[in-house]
Amino acid sequence: MIILNLDVMLAKRKMRSNELAERIGLTQANLSILKTGKAKAIRLTTLDAICRELDCTPGDLLEYREDEE
Repeated sequence: MIILNLDVMLAKRKMRSNELAERIGLTQANLSILKTGKAKAIRLTTLDAICRELDCTPGDLLEYREDEE
């Protein structure tokens, strides 16, 4: 399973999610879906914008964990 550690990176950068949403042109609801791990996909343009605003790489945000059975 792929985990998006967006909340961790937001905390490291001391940025609120509504500020990030506004900067990247995403609704607060859609950003919340990403933060909670309920998203099934993420556009590369969205990932690019998040990385640009948080000054990080996709590897800082994405983590792979084996599914628990």
